[in-house]
Amino acid sequence: MEQIRELILQVDLQFVIYLGAFLGGLLLLEGLRQFFSKSSGAKEAKSKRMQLIAKGATTEQILKILKPTEKKSFVERLPLIGDLPIVLRQAGITMAPGAFLMTCIAAAIAIFVVSARFMSILNAAVLGFVVGLFLPILQVRMKRNERLSALVHQMPDALDLMARVLMVGHPLNTSLNAVANEMPDPVGSEFGIVVDQVAFGEELVEAFRDFAQRIDQEDVHYLATAIAIQHGTGGDLARVLKVLSRTIRDRLNMRKRIKALSAEGRLTAAFLSFIPVLIFVAMQIMTPSYYGSIANEPEAVPLGIAIITLVILNALAMRKLVNFRF
Repeated sequence: MEQIRELILQVDLQFVIYLGAFLGGLLLLEGLRQFFSKSSGAKEAKSKRMQLIAKGATTEQILKILKPTEKKSFVERLPLIGDLPIVLRQAGITMAPGAFLMTCIAAAIAIFVVSARFMSILNAAVLGFVVGLFLPILQVRMKRNERLSALVHQMPDALDLMARVLMVGHPLNTSLNAVANEMPDPVGSEFGIVVDQVAFGEELVEAFRDFAQRIDQEDVHYLATAIAIQHGTGGDLARVLKVLSRTIRDRLNMRKRIKALSAEGRLTAAFLSFIPVLIFVAMQIMTPSYYGSIANEPEAVPLGIAIITLVILNALAMRKLVNFRF
């Protein structure tokens, strides 16, 4: 540990600060470029696919950006974060998984090098891991959940629009185009990918099967199954879509009712899960010697690991009790 600390102290702090300022400036310029470089057509577009079309992208380019590749990347072979490519795709982030992971690792190393000058190596390593790697991945997962939730909430309106277009006599491809062009992101972009796949020569059933696998939501699997059955046997697809739309709406309403009824239990579970952390932080602030006096004891590390493990298991158990899936 001391050798690592001495090596880090040899790094010029001014160089690290300049490097961080340079990288921060690049990120700021890139953000400003993306904000101000939107053309009027792209600014008015309602979905990511429509923005790409407004910028002049071809169908092949759109599919290359928005449709996942079947080739397994090295990130998918990594433990714990092997689902990162899927999570990024479902979050609507087109950045390559390898580039995202390398950026997070570089940020974690930079935070570790800077913070190791002011705190212990262990604390600096924890800070670098949490801020540089854990929090970005957590943020992506939260964005993925928000995007999938938004897509599920948009599905009834999308199915109603498809049903209305079919009922006035237009073909299925026209109804898909209507959803892709009229509905906002994320459902507009996802249906647009289906339209582009069909335009590129892929079978409609296969395109919807890819859609269901890409999103991996139960309601989308129902839609893919309905399209496959209608494609194989025929039938009144407009009526099926209206029934499916009503079913999804009923499920969403039931979900909201259950969430309201379980609000007290979820709040209690969150409070009980954070009590040990709050007590530890409060004791460290008010009486640092309370735990510091036994920090060097041989039993302190295994006891601390056991306590942290039990707290995490308790939080997971209570989360399981108050979160319902149906």
